[in-house]
Amino acid sequence: MIAPGIRAHVEAKLAAAAAEEGVRVLYAAESGSRAWGFGSPDSDYDVRFLYAHERNWYVRLSEDRDVIERALDDKLVDLAGWDIRKALRLLLKSNPALYEWLVSPIVYVDSPLRAPLAAMFEANASPKALAYHYWSIARGQWKREIEDRSEARLKKYFYVVRPLLSLAWIAERAGPPPMSIDALLAAVAMPGAPRTEVDALLAQKRDTPELGSRPRLAAIDAWALAELERLHPDRLALSDQPRQDMREDADWLFRRIIGVEH
Repeated sequence: MIAPGIRAHVEAKLAAAAAEEGVRVLYAAESGSRAWGFGSPDSDYDVRFLYAHERNWYVRLSEDRDVIERALDDKLVDLAGWDIRKALRLLLKSNPALYEWLVSPIVYVDSPLRAPLAAMFEANASPKALAYHYWSIARGQWKREIEDRSEARLKKYFYVVRPLLSLAWIAERAGPPPMSIDALLAAVAMPGAPRTEVDALLAQKRDTPELGSRPRLAAIDAWALAELERLHPDRLALSDQPRQDMREDADWLFRRIIGVEH
């Protein structure tokens, strides 16, 4: 899925960032459209990673920056990483961005941490927090990119459709949704007319460098507006509490990663 030359370039960028910042890269994967299943030939490579400092960095009075970022380069690689303490704190807050990294189909640096972190997220995640996350993304994209426009950038429909499908998954199963739009389309019922438009748009997106702006897609518009109303998190009978409190497990894993506990 990723050309060998790009993969080597990404691995070299990760190694350089780790050396510059004095950290260990624990895990790195693709996020964004390529991992979601609707990347174009010219899509960016959204590389996301987890890292750890040496042990003494965590026992100082000050808490320094816990994010590493590198600007988009000439090979379209966008690099961003979270310190493991930040990542575990967000896991306990049911932030699904971390989970998407962990279940990404495109991995650059794998780790035995991947499976236990994903399992911990699945055990802990609050269904209502997940629902609010995806509903807010879908509504925000609709408001900014589609509503009140006679034409829209067609690729922006995917940033409404995928979170709405994820939201429907959560409403039915009360757990984290899969990352891939294909897996979501296979599992979540979607009426015929909008599904036909989504399938056609997917085929174009995967083969076309730039879809551009065109008249809006009426069937997807109607479906999206109805789903935003039907699946508002306040309407859903979902718990707002973690399904299982994983704070002690997260603390133990953190201590193990930074070398305080073996």
